[in-house]
Amino acid sequence: MKTETFKSMYAYTDTHMTTKTISIMDDVYETLVQNKRKNESFSEVIRRIMAKDNDITPFFGLWGDFSVEEMKDISDTLETIRNKKRDYL
Repeated sequence: MKTETFKSMYAYTDTHMTTKTISIMDDVYETLVQNKRKNESFSEVIRRIMAKDNDITPFFGLWGDFSVEEMKDISDTLETIRNKKRDYL
């Protein structure tokens, strides 16, 4: 007796939202889990994190009260840190 093999496939189409499968490293997944709020989907976590305000304009002029000497000290310190980092790499 010959038996037939059936394969089934289910396709779901939502006109408002599509889904994608992505691969991520375990450490990234753990970071998402740690940042996930109660009743929040992973998509919502990613959207929330990615939408964080990266606007630096509130900091414009923040160092405006420093003297020329203080700015030179800050610049020299930053240059020293950059050089040490380059040497390390």
